[in-house]
Amino acid sequence: MLNNLNIIIRPLITEQGMHFANVKGAYSFEVNKRANKTQIRNAVEKIYNVKVSKVRTANHRGKYRRKGGNFGTTASWKKAVVFLKPDYHIDLF
Repeated sequence: MLNNLNIIIRPLITEQGMHFANVKGAYSFEVNKRANKTQIRNAVEKIYNVKVSKVRTANHRGKYRRKGGNFGTTASWKKAVVFLKPDYHIDLF
């Protein structure tokens, strides 16, 4: 069972993400792979006390890596970009 604190894993703080936050009001999060857009919207609204206008998601597949003679992959993860309504913002720092 997913609750609000299990859905949002961490905010993604990058230069491009900070630019989108200032210009478009869009914030990026790493989220649980099983969470859907409605669950992500509700979790962000409850945790950060904001209103969400739309959510976009993307699945990132793990990359192949090699160390010595061993092969493996990095972990797959899911990214969510959350667009807030114009009067709201999230203080990530």
